[in-house]
Amino acid sequence: MKTVLIIGMGEFGSHVARRMEEFQCEVMAVDIDEEKINEILPHVTDAKIGDGTNEEFLHSLGIGNFDVCFVALGGLFQSSLETTSLLKELGARKVVSRAANDVQMKFLLRNGADEVVYPEKQMALRVATKYASDSILDFIQLDDNYSIYEMKVPGEWSGKSLSGLDLRKKYEVNILTIKREDQVFIPSSDTIIMEEDVAFVIGEAKDIQKCFKI
Repeated sequence: MKTVLIIGMGEFGSHVARRMEEFQCEVMAVDIDEEKINEILPHVTDAKIGDGTNEEFLHSLGIGNFDVCFVALGGLFQSSLETTSLLKELGARKVVSRAANDVQMKFLLRNGADEVVYPEKQMALRVATKYASDSILDFIQLDDNYSIYEMKVPGEWSGKSLSGLDLRKKYEVNILTIKREDQVFIPSSDTIIMEEDVAFVIGEAKDIQKCFKI
């Protein structure tokens, strides 16, 4: 069970707080707005009203005791920079900060963030990819090159085995799992593809496009 500090109870911060509490994490929520703290308090382990740019206040929280600290201050970029820097100076083990654009991401990383999340860009990529083709049901980006795609299998695959399709050799993509009706399973080379199957595949975008003729 992880101990988590989340500074900023806007839409992003409050969603992170609620979700981590569902995963049985001990969540400390912080915001300068009393109303936001009152709203989130029933859903977290503890919550405090305070300014994340105030070193004395942060020190009182015992920053070194948290496994991860989130800086979720939304549009207050200067405050995000100051809070990120202070958290590292006070001994934070891991700081995850939210950015609204590429420039903010670079500055946050330079000021001590161990990781930067960029929800608008990440969601835009996911939505754009999903709706680029009727074959794509969902998409998870792993890094700049590789992603996992949830795909409808092409009709011409029906009745063929994975070894016969030889997708890895031809297209450099791998099928991780197959969803067939209500079941999800890891296929073998002898698995026969059925018309209504959904495949979870990993690969680069250019190879996925060739493989699924997008």
